Amino acid sequence: MAVTITENASKELKRFMEDQKMGDGSLLRIGIVSGGCSGFQYDFRFVDEIDEENDTVSEQHGVKVVVDKKSGLYLDGTTVDFYESLEKRGFTFENPNAVKSCGCGSSFSA
Repeated sequence: MAVTITENASKELKRFMEDQKMGDGSLLRIGIVSGGCSGFQYDFRFVDEIDEENDTVSEQHGVKVVVDKKSGLYLDGTTVDFYESLEKRGFTFENPNAVKSCGCGSSFSA
């Protein structure tokens, strides 16, 4: 699988889904799009549909995760975690394919 969701991240994602009253059919799409200060940005959103030919679907800690084939090339081995401290709170991406990342951690170059 191209992307791994930690148990901590899945807990936060499930909490968000409950708060937003999302149904069981909601899937977390993780991908990349062109842009950001480093070349690519992470695309991290919930969807209700998949492309049977181009998407890979897995279930991790109770969260259904979708990654398209193109994004999978850049995200292979990536771990998504949730970090919470006094100074920072949010999802983090540990991407072994990133040559460099921006300071905010939401864009990278490969």
